[in-house]
Amino acid sequence: MRVLVIDDDVEICSLLKKVIEENQWECELAYNGLEGIEKLQSTPFDLVLLDLNLPYQSGDSVLIKLRAFSDIPVIVISAKGLVTTKIDLLKIGADDYVTKPFDIDEVIARSEAVMRRNAHLTKNSSNELWHKNLRLNLDEKRVFIEENEVQLTGTEFKILELLIKHPNKVFSKQNIFESVWKDAYYDDGHTINVHVSSLRGKLSQINSEVNYIETVWGIGYRLVKSKS
Repeated sequence: MRVLVIDDDVEICSLLKKVIEENQWECELAYNGLEGIEKLQSTPFDLVLLDLNLPYQSGDSVLIKLRAFSDIPVIVISAKGLVTTKIDLLKIGADDYVTKPFDIDEVIARSEAVMRRNAHLTKNSSNELWHKNLRLNLDEKRVFIEENEVQLTGTEFKILELLIKHPNKVFSKQNIFESVWKDAYYDDGHTINVHVSSLRGKLSQINSEVNYIETVWGIGYRLVKSKS
């Protein structure tokens, strides 16, 4: 299981990461709201532990944005203990709430309980690939930008899947041809250019403000890296 902790308190982040990893889960940290939402858009997680008082973007804003494209469980961990605060957060999509100062065993127990209640989401997440706000469902062969579906051909889907599975690799046209067509490379590159151009165009129709694929001149193509 992969957990994202979003909290600007370095000591709390370090404590949670230590205990989470001792529990044999993976853990990543984000120290402000903007960094948190960027990680959530680019990487699949199974659980989010979210503080409310965050720099740059508040925790409730992060939660609202997250719910626009994902149903992954969120446990809010905050010093705010008002009943109205808890109710409001549950209404906008929080799955549970822990008040600071907290007992670390309670956080782990609540995390396990939330994951049990959302086991179907954890199962589905292993069959999805994410890059920024782009989501590929590998079982259904469907692609979404946030909640908007992108209608791709089978070949376009395979090219996008290849790039997302290897986000730091530059693929030559020969690499792409042999990986997607499963055949010896005999093309002059025109076929790849046409498919990649069509793929880019369809992604741009849904969201023209985000670039997903870039050309590395003289070599080939790769994903545009997410900001860290």
